Formats: sequence, C-alpha cells, structure tokens
Amino acid sequence: MTALLRADGVSVRHGGRLILDAVDLEVRQGEIVTIVGPNGAGKTTLVRILVGLDRPDAGQVRRTDGLSIGYVPQRFHTESLLPLTVRRLMTLGQRAGDAAVQAALGETGAAHLTEAAVQTLSGGEMQRVLLARALLRQPDILILDEPAQGVDFRGQLDLYDLIAGLRRRHGMGVLMISHDLHVVMAATDRVICLHHHVCCVGHPEAVAQDPAYQRLFGREAAGHVALYSHDHHHVHGPDGTVQPGLVSCGHDHSGHAPGQDDPCSLPSHDAHFPPPPLSPPSGAGSRCAGGHSHD
Repeated sequence: MTALLRADGVSVRHGGRLILDAVDLEVRQGEIVTIVGPNGAGKTTLVRILVGLDRPDAGQVRRTDGLSIGYVPQRFHTESLLPLTVRRLMTLGQRAGDAAVQAALGETGAAHLTEAAVQTLSGGEMQRVLLARALLRQPDILILDEPAQGVDFRGQLDLYDLIAGLRRRHGMGVLMISHDLHVVMAATDRVICLHHHVCCVGHPEAVAQDPAYQRLFGREAAGHVALYSHDHHHVHGPDGTVQPGLVSCGHDHSGHAPGQDDPCSLPSHDAHFPPPPLSPPSGAGSRCAGGHSHD
C-alpha cells in the first residue's frame, strides 16, 4: 500500500533538551496508526512537524504529491464571549458550501448541532464537529491529536468506531495520538510507542507485551488493554502493517458456487470479519527501536 506520510530520522531540541530523537514512522493508505506514550514524550511536537506547522532540527518528512491532510489538534480554543455557531466554525479559514457542511456533519453524527453555539457542546460533540470540519478538506489522511480528550468512556468507544468507519468508507489513512492505552490500543492496526524515540512498533497486542512498552508503563499495563476491538477488514503483517488482499474468515462457503457473489470474497476493506484474537498471531511480534523482534 502507498505510504502517504513518512518521517525519516526526525529530531528536535528545545532549550537544549532532546524532544525527538531520530524518529522514523510511516502511515499507509487505509491503515490506522496510533502513537502512544506518556505525557511529555514528544507526541504533539511530532504531530506538528508531520502536518508542516513546525520544522525538525534534523531528518525530514515526506508526503505524497498533493496530499490532503485533515488535522484535528489537541486543543481548539474559542472565545467564550464570542457567539459562534457550529455552522460558522465549519467554514472558519476554509471555503465550503452549505451542502458540503451538512454532509460532513451528517457523516460524523453531528448534523443536529449545525445551529448550536460551540460553547454549549459537550466534549464528544465537539470532537465530532472537529472531525466533520477536517472531512471538508476531503483528506487522504486524518491526523488526530488526542481525539478522545474530554470524552467519557462510552463516547470514546463510539468515537473510535466512527473513525474506523471513516477509514473504511474513504480508504484514508489515520494517525492518532494518545496516552490513553485502554481503548486506543485495541482500536488500531499498528501501534508506535514513543518516548522521545520510538521504543517499539507493531500489532497492538504484541506491543503490550514488549519489554520496552512495559518499562514505560509498567507490566500491569499489558493486562489492562481494553477488550474493545474494532472490526478487522484486513490482515496484519508481522510488524502490524495492513496487508492487501483477502483473509480467511472461517465461514462456511460451501453454498457459494464459483462466480457467485460472496461477501467474504470481497476486497479486504469491504468484507466483515470477526474481532482479532486477544493474543497476537504467531510471528506477529513487535519491533523495538533496534529492529529486534519480540515474539
């Protein structure tokens, strides 16, 4: 699959402190990648570099030609005394017709909020509106910095389901940033554990067992990964990347003659498969920063 966005050896220093140390990552078309790490690990700094708001001190970021990025920042400040409706917020800094605004809000389940004052929105409502605003750019990739911040647990599950649905419908890549491991790690295709440098990367369940991850978050963190799981419409390679092609779903196909429509013979992004196993498949280990496999 096409690499939409790639960071090679990205390093940043602030005031003599090393914030990012030779970070490598890529996001491919149609996959969800989540960067997890503790507060102060450099996650937001990395995001700002990836979207082009800041420049690294070393290394480079490569984007495919004409790449459209839908960016939802960690914080979106509005003046509490300034009357601002959702409709107006949607078009601040970008041009969009009313039909496009309504379509985007409808896709994120926020169409009923069009005339609501932004200051009255709940955390979950605000995130849905900001996602809709990002969709107006018709993005090839969504970059979401702490998308579940200020959202309750049930709302987080719904939000990650929504993000997965956007990926399926549009075939876009998604890069999410989080320090909340309990839901995010099970709602993604590949996890990158960041603490100024890339500690480990791979399939979520494999990363949870990685010694580098457990050193950062404690051994008990591996047992606290939520049992919430996203629908798998694809297969994972050993490093957690989404692989093109079909996957065996375990269904009985004896009733389908050759050439007949069979939902399980559709391309992997259209078929519906059961949730992933709670333990990583054989060989699907994570990789630490040194490239070693932890199976």
